[in-house]
Amino acid sequence: MAKAADSGGVMARSEIEADRSMPLRHESVGAALRRAAAAAPDGLALVEGQPDPGRRRRWTFTELLADAERMARALATRFEPGEHVAVWASSTPEWVVLEFATALAGVVLVTVNPALRQEELAYVLGQSKSVGLFYERSFRGNPMAEQLAAVGGELPRLRDVVAVDDIDGFVAGGHPGVALPEVDPHSAAQIQYTSGTTGAPKGALLSHAGITDNGRMAMELVGLDRGGAYLNCMPLFHTGGCVLGVLGPIQRLATCVCLREFDPALMLELCEAERVTHFLAVPTMLVALLGERARKERDLSALRLICSGAAPVPTELVRRVQREFGVEFSILFGQTEAAPVITMTRPDDAPEDIAGTLGTAIPQVAVKIVDPATGDTVPVGQPGELCAKGFNVMLGYYDMPERTAETVDGDGWLHTGDLVTMDDRGYFRIAGRLKDMIIRGGENIYPVEIEEVVFRHPGVAEVAVVGLPDETWGEVVAAFIRDADPARPVGDAELRAHVREHLAPHKTPTVWVHLEAFPLTPSGKVQKFALRDAWLARPVPAAGAP
Repeated sequence: MAKAADSGGVMARSEIEADRSMPLRHESVGAALRRAAAAAPDGLALVEGQPDPGRRRRWTFTELLADAERMARALATRFEPGEHVAVWASSTPEWVVLEFATALAGVVLVTVNPALRQEELAYVLGQSKSVGLFYERSFRGNPMAEQLAAVGGELPRLRDVVAVDDIDGFVAGGHPGVALPEVDPHSAAQIQYTSGTTGAPKGALLSHAGITDNGRMAMELVGLDRGGAYLNCMPLFHTGGCVLGVLGPIQRLATCVCLREFDPALMLELCEAERVTHFLAVPTMLVALLGERARKERDLSALRLICSGAAPVPTELVRRVQREFGVEFSILFGQTEAAPVITMTRPDDAPEDIAGTLGTAIPQVAVKIVDPATGDTVPVGQPGELCAKGFNVMLGYYDMPERTAETVDGDGWLHTGDLVTMDDRGYFRIAGRLKDMIIRGGENIYPVEIEEVVFRHPGVAEVAVVGLPDETWGEVVAAFIRDADPARPVGDAELRAHVREHLAPHKTPTVWVHLEAFPLTPSGKVQKFALRDAWLARPVPAAGAP
């Protein structure tokens, strides 16, 4: 519950204690699957969400456990507990089986983005000290087998390399009688690499208990129950995919419908055919789904709740999704280093809180907001950096003690780099990223506030606000726009007048850029640094040129 800062019980500081009402299980990933198979042996656990309905493979909980244990014995034949084995592949059922198998074998799973090229791949496999790799030969135009062959000589530790389409042969080579280890739930389960937008990617070590409890709690809080179906469109190398989208449904005895890659038409067809009740999609995906729903009607009567997160979710977008899909909505907020959820809205929250806040802290997690310069907890209503402490905080960045110390302080507080405010009820609102904050003439400007206003304009499909360097002001505000109707773009003067109706003059963008598409991370976040870099690298017309 919220801390009272004075004898009158009025909350003055932005700090809340951990709510202990929902107990932790402290389970390993393998134990969580075994528990599910014992509770619902014939329940439908996993569906391959491929386009051809007749070829969609399906696993009961018993079948999924059996496949995972067979693969785990093959892993245990070749690797020692604690060794690192990477998966560089798209979101297939084999990836899901491997997630459970590595956990059962006690090896640490290193999740690798299938979009990486050879230099990036060599870095991740080398920095993680991976000794094994499961890879896809190609995906979305990336010749992965060729990329791997090009860097093989740089990775002397890598002794076992298996193509995903040869995985049956790998499993057949295991010893059926090999004993699987007892796995400490507080040991490392996965290494997940951050996006690396501010330097070399860092591998967050996530514990078994951290990811199992986080996924289970999040799905319980949004009402995913036994017999429900969760459509997992987030990439499995991301915590949104392999934690929330796999470990959450499995522990709630619900079905995980696994989508290989985001496709709005296929996603809505799966919602209809598989009677999907829940899914999570980032804002860019939601915009695409709204467009697809307008093009083709589907029976979405089973759909109960849509989650979003991983990027700021505009209030108007939340309301549009609720209105057009007829569902409840929940915003999940966190980061990889928090395994991943820190705060979230609940279905029974007030409509204005669901649409306009990040909700409250999840159970068993304490949160405070601090002044980035002093480290002091700020008063209620004042923006600062969100810090979290609890079961979900990473064990550290692998083999990067200095970076770990910069992010998790001596008292165990994770410093997220996210700027938020907290009201006197313990509800949070995003202000932006610490590194994204714009300082114009000494004034702190938070891009999210401006993005919310711009997005309300009916002619705007998407918007991202960044700061651009300026000799006079230090930085100026720039808005990058994707028009709802590219054939009839909104005029800059109209957009400027729209913003001025709601915000102070110094927050009004002075630079407006219209784009056909935004540069995105694989998880759907807008790469603001790429927008800024592209603007700075643009050709500048010569003096006197038209």
